Amino acid sequence: MPHSNAEVVVAAVQLQSQAELAANLDRCAALVGLARRRGAEIALLPENFAFMGSEDDKRAIAERLDEQPTSDGPIAAALRAMARTHGITLVAGGMPERSDDPDRPYNTCLVVDAEGRFAARYRKIHLFDVEVGDGQSYRESRSTTPGDRAVVAEAAGLRLGLSVCYDLRFPELYRALADGGAEAFVVPAAFTLLTGKDHWHVLLRARAIESQSYVVAAAQHGVHPGGRRTYGKACIVDPWGDVIAQASEGEGIALAVVERSRVVSARASLPSLAHRRPIAPAIS
Repeated sequence: MPHSNAEVVVAAVQLQSQAELAANLDRCAALVGLARRRGAEIALLPENFAFMGSEDDKRAIAERLDEQPTSDGPIAAALRAMARTHGITLVAGGMPERSDDPDRPYNTCLVVDAEGRFAARYRKIHLFDVEVGDGQSYRESRSTTPGDRAVVAEAAGLRLGLSVCYDLRFPELYRALADGGAEAFVVPAAFTLLTGKDHWHVLLRARAIESQSYVVAAAQHGVHPGGRRTYGKACIVDPWGDVIAQASEGEGIALAVVERSRVVSARASLPSLAHRRPIAPAIS
């Protein structure tokens, strides 16, 4: 598909990743190929696309993300191959990247351009330490080192604000990304079934409306090792807050055209970003 700075076709991938690394990467490759055949220039993979298993095993597969392909582990090598083979920009959300603490890798969203080069990376800032009442205990901080920097990346001519899953509940991150020039946000996620059914669409639409940007949200769905259940509903939301594409049940993709003119129009017709005023913290 010819590249256009005005319109970019984007795909959000929906997976049911398990604890078998090679099988998960094969499914990613198949769905990225499907997205490209349908015209996508950018494909977003969900959080934990490469592995959904125990934290000990996740630490064991964490990789250094060096610029040189000769030092790639299996996940990085597979991502480069997918991008080059299909001539597509990959945003690979939520993979274990080694940190200075061997017990706590980063949860990293990696942008790989169509030539297979690492174009940007974002390390998840907000870690999921909650009890949501689904029988599972989530303590991401025990096994993950948090990032500390917001990242806006250029991808196929589009300015993407990078985030991962639980970040979605923190609007100040998306406001910083919008201030940094983002026209679309990516949200690779593995939302729990319990929280997803009530909060997923509400939060995605809110982030789009308040920042007048597209939101591209890839998702895990179904049952995973240890009885973990995720919500699915990979989707794309426009700057007015409308869901313009959504994946069906099971593995698949949500595909839509991101039009930069829609971002410009929304921000011009209802200029809430320009109307912001500094507010001091309340003191009682």
